Amino acid sequence: MKKDIHPKYEDATITCACGNVIHTRSTVKAMTCNVCSACHPYYTGKKTVMDTEGRIDKFMQRYGKKK
Repeated sequence: MKKDIHPKYEDATITCACGNVIHTRSTVKAMTCNVCSACHPYYTGKKTVMDTEGRIDKFMQRYGKKK
């Protein structure tokens, strides 16, 4: 590698809006994010699929297997 052309790769801290702090390495020392794996509904198991307008049933009637 050529010398003095690459950015410094140092320890970094990522802070989430929920208060979770992640320590990693990056060219940027400090970063913030709105959602992380500790508070995202998909990773915490709080995500639910809601079919309020019957879209799944409508799809199955139109394209589902015929009996």
